[in-house]
Amino acid sequence: MNNNLTSIVLTILLACAVVASQAQTASQGDIPVQTIVTVEARHGANPPNVSPDDVMVFQGRKRDKVTDFVPLQGERADVELFILIDDGSGANLGSQLDEIRKFINAQPPTTRIGIAYMQNGTARIEQNLTAEHSQAAHALRLPLGSPGVNSSPYFSLSDLIKRWPSSKTRREVLMISDGIDYYYGVGDLDDPYLSAAINDSHRAGIVVSAIYSPGAGHFGHSYWRTYWGQLYLAQVAERTGGESYYIGFTGAPVTFAPYLDDLSQRLLHQYLLTFLARPPKKAGLEKVKIKTELSGVDLVAPDQVYVAP
Repeated sequence: MNNNLTSIVLTILLACAVVASQAQTASQGDIPVQTIVTVEARHGANPPNVSPDDVMVFQGRKRDKVTDFVPLQGERADVELFILIDDGSGANLGSQLDEIRKFINAQPPTTRIGIAYMQNGTARIEQNLTAEHSQAAHALRLPLGSPGVNSSPYFSLSDLIKRWPSSKTRREVLMISDGIDYYYGVGDLDDPYLSAAINDSHRAGIVVSAIYSPGAGHFGHSYWRTYWGQLYLAQVAERTGGESYYIGFTGAPVTFAPYLDDLSQRLLHQYLLTFLARPPKKAGLEKVKIKTELSGVDLVAPDQVYVAP
């Protein structure tokens, strides 16, 4: 009888130890992670307000706990925005500079804007981030318009991100380029420089949007090159939670105005999402899916987040 009682007690103690171990493991998994999410209403409607209870985050099949979903408005509206222009763009971009200036000057005082040009695989900064919008608008210039002057837009994006001082402020990039990687070539969705730029954006928590604008020279009207260039730009934007704007293969857009207006609206409907992620074995990027069951609403977010153990 005593042996049976001892056995029962040991079994209970063992079960308690397992439960305690599981609880400890669960607490170790509570790693707060933050990322920017854009609320997008379908069919051109105004996006509704979205609460934390409306948001679902998944790592694989596991659903993570959402702890906050804060609209980036009012005292939280601060944003740093770099406009990164391809110096190999065709002459048609010159006709869009006034539209870009209007966009810059229309931004709220909480937006600091910088101007940089893609040149030889680097981001040549013409104007550092400033709240003086007229100063940023004045820094715009015609692109050099020399074919191949920028070896890869993705080198330039990575260069800009690596030189951008770390900040808790929301950070965004608007790329204006044909998207063609002159260094690696096109025709490969696994372009390593494209992948590296996307990973750099994920690690820095930067949202990238892109406007397609044809480059100078033969590649500017090569169906094969422009096709893949637009796919690359779309991939950068889609995977970082941004938006890509293009019109297919009929040449340059007549005006950037509708694209820039849409981007302005997107900046007004962004949220800071905080959730608890599972602990990785080592610091790195983790795939996530962020969605909602609200009718007529899409949550546009990065497909990876950086998680440190």
